[in-house]
Amino acid sequence: MLWRAKGYEAQYRVRWGSALSIVAAPRFAFKREGRFMQPHPEPLPSLLARLDEAELYHRAEDRGFFTLLWAEPDAAPGHRPPALKIQRAYRLDVLPQIIAALDPERDTWISQAEFHKPNRRIVHLLRLGLCFVDLDTYKTPHGENRPETLLGRFLGHCGDEDVPLPSLVIYSGRGLQAKWLLERPLPRAALPRWNAVQKELVARLEPFGADPGARDASRVLRLVDTVNTRSGERVRVLWVQRHAEDVRRYPFEWLAETLLPVSREALQLKRQPPTAPRTPLKVLPGGKTGNLRVFSGRQLAWDRLEDLRKLAQRRGWTEHGIPHGYRSKYLHWCLNFLLLSGAVPANQLYLEAQALVREVCPDFDKDVRSVLSTLYRKAKAYEAGERIEFNGKTYPPLYTPRNRTLLALFDVQDYEMKALKTIITPEEAAKRDRGRHRKVDRAAYLETAEQRQAYARLLRAKGLSIRDISAEIGVSKRQVWRYLR
Repeated sequence: MLWRAKGYEAQYRVRWGSALSIVAAPRFAFKREGRFMQPHPEPLPSLLARLDEAELYHRAEDRGFFTLLWAEPDAAPGHRPPALKIQRAYRLDVLPQIIAALDPERDTWISQAEFHKPNRRIVHLLRLGLCFVDLDTYKTPHGENRPETLLGRFLGHCGDEDVPLPSLVIYSGRGLQAKWLLERPLPRAALPRWNAVQKELVARLEPFGADPGARDASRVLRLVDTVNTRSGERVRVLWVQRHAEDVRRYPFEWLAETLLPVSREALQLKRQPPTAPRTPLKVLPGGKTGNLRVFSGRQLAWDRLEDLRKLAQRRGWTEHGIPHGYRSKYLHWCLNFLLLSGAVPANQLYLEAQALVREVCPDFDKDVRSVLSTLYRKAKAYEAGERIEFNGKTYPPLYTPRNRTLLALFDVQDYEMKALKTIITPEEAAKRDRGRHRKVDRAAYLETAEQRQAYARLLRAKGLSIRDISAEIGVSKRQVWRYLR
């Protein structure tokens, strides 16, 4: 016989520094077993429904794709984990319908970033709307505590380590997920700096089981209001930081300046011209066994990867296929810069290579294998922390070519350099520098901008695409969108 007392769900407010959170009080059911009345806690409600939580970093109004991963229950009873996991990518505009149709009794994960193609490869990254850390608290001494007790200790640790309080904390069924929402989504160009912030968050939250292997932009995390079959618990939002009647969001640059040990200005001051004489190459042992080491030139590497892909688009390789003679070296240098940027670890190299190959040519598997075999060995040495000493400086074991090498390898023409950011000649770099420092009369500048806007609208009325208008006027596609708005 089951007796249930009238449950209560009081909500009380807890202040933690400047943060304001809402916590649900526990509900108990009382079961009569013989002569004793024993309390059994029931699952607490989540502060945010799964769609509400997903819409904090995925907007249905934006273009792009998000990814869902769910587990199919195995036919054999009691068999765990489930034998089959299914992954699907969906357009952002169908987010509400897809989330509503999910089975909450299955393990379900959702991508935290958004992508411009229907997969979650780093090379197809579109934007990032948050920073996050996956906390495996069950692997630490804190794991024996109830989620609400664990939450209080975690927030206290954030205060001790000068970590800004997260926008929300989620109980994943066995651990916690901490998320810092951003005021504006980051474009793919900011990925190296985002990775640096992620790495620092993981380092400071290590005592709570921060997973260093779950901080990349392609990561999927458990979706709110779905079950974690390993523990039988439901994933739910434990804590929300409110700001002006909304969930707290942070400017990314403020987060970066708060967390990173060196600011952008300090990095600029450290850059000095080479003065030491040339010396032979010397390999320095790393002694590191895991995790990706961040290279100081990660932003340059990412920008060079973007330049090569933009060059492929300009030459029509993404539409008509890449010609022979460019296939292997294009793939080699793209993957080299991808690894050098710190965006992906070596164990994801093959999947990223597949995504790159599909962009330009899906039929050169032999070339892919030969390129990967060389890069994989270098990537593992890079992750182990090995360095190469040359001319008094240390470099990663991956390739760090000069601009003139890349210009010669891909036969980059002067008119193609205008669309590139880093793979340019010294003459083009000096020309751009002069342009940045040239003083322009404001009235003349505004007049030119108004003329460009009028011309862009005229071309759009004639049916031209955004890309064609961008090429005709000589401005970026983003600027064309601003003109048309």
